Amino acid sequence: MLKTRPIAATAVLASLVVLSACGTEKAGSDPGAGSVAPDVPVAGVHWAFDTVTVAGKETRAPDGAHIEIAANGQASGNSGCNGFGAEVSVQGDTVTVKQGQGTEMACPGERGAFEAVLQKAFAGSLKARVDGDRLTLTSEDGKNVVALTSEPPAPLNGTTWTVDSLVSGETASSPPKGSEGKATFVIDKDGRVRGNLGCNRFTATAKVTAETLTVTGPVATTRMICSGPQMELETKLYELLDGSLSYELRHRTLTLTGADGEGFAATAKPAASPAP
Repeated sequence: MLKTRPIAATAVLASLVVLSACGTEKAGSDPGAGSVAPDVPVAGVHWAFDTVTVAGKETRAPDGAHIEIAANGQASGNSGCNGFGAEVSVQGDTVTVKQGQGTEMACPGERGAFEAVLQKAFAGSLKARVDGDRLTLTSEDGKNVVALTSEPPAPLNGTTWTVDSLVSGETASSPPKGSEGKATFVIDKDGRVRGNLGCNRFTATAKVTAETLTVTGPVATTRMICSGPQMELETKLYELLDGSLSYELRHRTLTLTGADGEGFAATAKPAASPAP
């Protein structure tokens, strides 16, 4: 059975992270000079997790794994499957993390493995280094390392969105096991929605306003037959892409819901890394 999580928990989790912005005196500085080491600039940025290294073993983050630290000191994160909260303080180049509550969706395979190592590494006192758009957090003994990259907001149009949860009222659940990452779509500027429903490619015409996406014509698909989980997801999405859907775009997450509260959420695919 798939576990579900309250959607409303996102707002609650955002209040669980408190960022202290106190400077610290530089070691060996002249006390009379009042010299203060600035805090590492980690607030006000959407940080995407790249990799986590625990005891020398590196694990790559799944799409959508991130943490956001707002300018007002509040933040929330996602492991690529579950949302999480923490209490974080920053003094100079030291970031101290006390983990808080998280949602409880099932995280199979690589997503579950990443979540486990993230919980180990993203905790306690960490030395922070910011180099351009990259942030590195290292444990005091040097054995655990969390690497992150800042990401800009994703536009509604032209972004490749990957469906990562199904919405029903106030809860969200993971897609059927075996269909994770299979459903993707792009909303073109010319009013066309195209992508893959989990098995078959599809296209549809749509009208997009500031708050709604309305599918105005029938959804055209290819005719492949796939495994049970992929077809289960496809059938659900096919039913949802009918009529008007309200949407909410939050940085790199897009949620679409019908008037009955049924819908789905998707995460923006990371931009391709530039060639070395």
